[in-house]
Parts: sequence; structure tokens; C-alpha cells
Amino acid sequence: MSNRTRSILKVAAVILVLLTLVMQFHWVLIPAISPYKYWIVVVAFGMLLVSSK
Repeated sequence: MSNRTRSILKVAAVILVLLTLVMQFHWVLIPAISPYKYWIVVVAFGMLLVSSK
């Protein structure tokens, strides 16, 4: 896996966690994915694990 791919995965994971954080504080409401906030964070953590060396 190239460094660029690792960087893209890390940025995507951070964006997912920030999205769930914003949804948790009710600043942005997306009803379709609101029940899956926990699993979005789990997927983001998995993406960080995959992108680590």
C-alpha cells in the first residue's frame, strides 16, 4: 500500500469521526445515518488500523 493511499485512508477516517462528532452535538442532523454513529466510528478505527504500518 502506497503512502498516498495510507494518507487518504487516514483523512477519510478523521472526516468520518468528525461527522459523527458533529452529529452527536446536534449541529448537523442526518436522519438516515444517525442510528449508525457507533458503527461509523468503528469503521473509521478499522481504516486507521489498515492504514498503519
